[in-house]
Amino acid sequence: MNGEHTGDGPRCLVTGATGYIGGRLVPELLDAGNRVRCLARSPGKLRDHPWAARTEVVRGDVTDPESVAAALRDVDVAYYLVHALGTGKDFEETDRRAARLFGERARAAGVRRIVYLGGLTPAGVPERELSPHLRSRAEVGRILLASGVPTTVLRAAVIIGSGSASFEMLRYLTERLPVMVTPSWVGTRIQPIAVRDVLRVLVAGARMPDDVNRAFDIGGPDVLTYRDMMLRYAAVAGLPRRVIVPVPVLTPRLSSHWIGLVTPVPAAIARPLAESLRHEVVCREHDILRYVPDPPGHPIGFDEAVRLALQRVRDAQVTTRWSSASVPGAPSDPLPTDPDWAGGSLYTDRRERTVDAPPEALWRVVEGIGGDHGWYSFPLAWALRGGLDRLAGGVGLRRGRRDAQRLRAGDSLDFWRVEEIEPGRLLRLRAEMRLPGLAWLEMCVGTDAEGRTLYRQRAVFHPHGLLGHAYWWSVSPFHAVVFGGMARNIAGAAVEQARLACSGERTSVR
Repeated sequence: MNGEHTGDGPRCLVTGATGYIGGRLVPELLDAGNRVRCLARSPGKLRDHPWAARTEVVRGDVTDPESVAAALRDVDVAYYLVHALGTGKDFEETDRRAARLFGERARAAGVRRIVYLGGLTPAGVPERELSPHLRSRAEVGRILLASGVPTTVLRAAVIIGSGSASFEMLRYLTERLPVMVTPSWVGTRIQPIAVRDVLRVLVAGARMPDDVNRAFDIGGPDVLTYRDMMLRYAAVAGLPRRVIVPVPVLTPRLSSHWIGLVTPVPAAIARPLAESLRHEVVCREHDILRYVPDPPGHPIGFDEAVRLALQRVRDAQVTTRWSSASVPGAPSDPLPTDPDWAGGSLYTDRRERTVDAPPEALWRVVEGIGGDHGWYSFPLAWALRGGLDRLAGGVGLRRGRRDAQRLRAGDSLDFWRVEEIEPGRLLRLRAEMRLPGLAWLEMCVGTDAEGRTLYRQRAVFHPHGLLGHAYWWSVSPFHAVVFGGMARNIAGAAVEQARLACSGERTSVR
C-alpha cells in the first residue's frame, strides 16, 4: 500500500505503527516534513488512519530477515517500537533475536540512525532482579547500541496519555475504588512523562549528531509515588479524596489479577506494569536537554498531562489506545471466504431480517455496537462470557471502543477486533477472547430485490481439535437467544433511530 509522500525530509521507517506510540508518532513525523514508511504484519489495520494516504506501508515482521531488509531499503532513520512481551515464556529470546536482526539489517542498508523507546530502569538494582519486561527492554537497547548504527535509546517510566495502558490502569483504579486496599508498590517513587513529550523527543531523536550513540532517561517534571498519582488524578478529575491502604501481601501476580478485575487492562498486560513498579524509576540524568531543549510549556507536568488525557477521553478524540496493538496469541488469520475452503470444519450461524428503516439508520446501529451500547441481546450472557474470558487471562469485554460512534480497521471492540469494515455495508469482527478455535462475527447492511433494507448476520467458528467441536455444540443451544436476539434488537434499534430522526425533522420544520 503506497501513499503520497508530502514531505521531502529524511525517510523514516516506523515499526509498531499499529501500536499505541507508533500510531501517534507517524503523524508527528509527517507534520515535521519527514517521509514515512510503516512496517506492519497486517497492513490493512492502518488503512483507515487519517494519515495512511501520506505514508508507504509494507508488509513484514521484525523476526523475518527478508521483510526487514526490504523495509529498511533507502531508509535514513529507523524507529524500533516493537517488543514480544506476552508472546510466550521465551519472549525475551524473541526480543533478543529480533533486535539483533534489525540492527544487522539496518547497518547493511546504510541506515543513518536507529531510535528506540525502552523502559526506565531503577538505579542500583542488578538486572537479574528486574522484571522480565524491564530486563528485556534494557537488553534490546544494548543490542541496538552495539549494532554499528548510531542509536538513540530513550528510557521512559509511566507514560500518561489518553488510551495508554498506564493511564487506563490509573484512571479506572482511582475512579472505581473510593477506598482501596493496595499493594505496597503504591509507595514507590515514579517519574511519569506526558505522551506529548515522549512523541516530541522521539521526533527530535532522529536528528542527533552522528557521533551520539547512547541511552537517555526521559521524564516529566514531577516525581511522585503511585499513591500520589492516584490522589492527584482524583483531584484533577473532580473526584472525592480517595482512601488508600497499602498492604504488603499483594505480589505482582496477585496485583495483576486485582488490576484485571477492576480495570479494562487484562492481567497479561497489567502484570509487567505492576512488576515494573516494584523499584523506584526516576531519571538519573537529563542529558537529552543538550540535544532536545524543552520548548515553552514543556515538559508537561503530571496534573496537566492528566487533564489533557481526560479532555481527549471526554471529547472522544483518543487516536490510539493500549489495545491498538493485537493481543499476543490472538488469532490473526482472516476469515476463510472460499466456499470450498479445505482448512477444516467451519460452523456457521446465519440470521437475516428485513428492517423497516433506511440502510443509513441500520448502519449507524451496526457501527455503534459494543462498548457502552452493548451487544443488543442477553446482556447477562455477554457479561458472563466476558467475565470467564478475564478469569482465563483474556481481555474480556471491558476494552470498550476507541470512539463511541466510528470504527476503523484494526480497532479493538471489547473482546473483538475489527478485521474489515466497508462503511454502510459490512462490519467483520475477529474474536480475541480465549477460545478453542477461531471465531468471527459479520454484520451486513443491504437491500433485497424489492428495495427493502436487509440485515444479514453471520457467526463463524473454526474449531481446534475435539475441544473446539465440543465448545461449539455446548454453546449452540444459546445461539437462538444470543444471535437471534441480536439480529432482532439491532433491527428494532434501527427502526427506533429512524423514527426519532423523522420526528426531529418534522419538529424542525414546524
